[in-house]
Amino acid sequence: MTQPASQQRIYCGIDTHADTHDAAVITDTGILVEHRRFDATPTGYQELTTWMYEHGEPISVGIEGTSSYGAGIARHLHRHNIRVLEVPRPNRQLRRNKGKSDPIDAETAARAVLARHQLSEPKHGDGPIEAIRALRVARSSAVKAATASMNALRGLIVTAPDELRTQLRGHSTTALLDACIALEADATQLTDPTHATVLALRSLARRTRELLREASELKRHLAKLVDEVAPRTSAVFGLGPDTTAVLLVTVGDNPGRLKSESSFAHLCGVAPIPASSGKTNRHRLHRGGDRCANQALHTGVIVRLRYSTTARAYADRRTSEGKTMPEIIRCQKRYLAREVFTALRNDYRALIT
Repeated sequence: MTQPASQQRIYCGIDTHADTHDAAVITDTGILVEHRRFDATPTGYQELTTWMYEHGEPISVGIEGTSSYGAGIARHLHRHNIRVLEVPRPNRQLRRNKGKSDPIDAETAARAVLARHQLSEPKHGDGPIEAIRALRVARSSAVKAATASMNALRGLIVTAPDELRTQLRGHSTTALLDACIALEADATQLTDPTHATVLALRSLARRTRELLREASELKRHLAKLVDEVAPRTSAVFGLGPDTTAVLLVTVGDNPGRLKSESSFAHLCGVAPIPASSGKTNRHRLHRGGDRCANQALHTGVIVRLRYSTTARAYADRRTSEGKTMPEIIRCQKRYLAREVFTALRNDYRALIT
């Protein structure tokens, strides 16, 4: 006998896109109930939530892409106290057997939640860490654009007419930008390569200067926000505003989703992976995880090896035991991850109290 919708327990899967989301509902015994498409708007999110409750009490909702197209619907469901889980991309072999469509992907997400296969709790994206992420995205974009613009300027100088190349050669970055901005070009004689090159150099120099100013301003805002949100993490020796921000973004606004410091180490890609078989008992390097967080920990370890007597003493001792420097750095990254996780947990507790 089929249970009434009000008593039925259901799972939902959502396949997310830029403009629409496809959702599928299955029962707790794996029977497909219905699938439907909704607009990726606040109104569509509310319609999707109402539609789910029409079929029963949702246990969990599996979403593919909670950090991109699914961020909005994930935040909406979280505000309505509905458990949201990140599901992996559909298995390629399964796709070859069943085909590919948005309703099929939504149903696959729902069945992944039912099977509890490779699930993870997504970031909430509704707190101060999300603000840090937004500032970091803007600053990283400005730094990359400034680097590209400066490289273009230096490349243009290499092929510039001799008089310009001689005038601008050997300058530091700041002096070179000042010199290029001070150049004067005749816009009526742009058929002359010298005047055209002067105009191009001045344009690139102004662009680079503005991007560097913007990146510096964003860094000040980012450092201030990081110190306010995570003072204990910022105080960890070897970490600066940028590396601390990367680690905070990796954890997200709900670090409670990480159950232990070992889960944080796996998330950062610094926990060795078991690779044993038969009589062989060994571990291998973990090349997965968040590579930005892995790089942040690597930077912190390099700083410690340079400025910390304790870190240098550890490196000397391990070297005498036959360890190579890459192995020593990997060990110290694991220790640093443990220290960072403890600081992050304390910062989070202070933030919510």
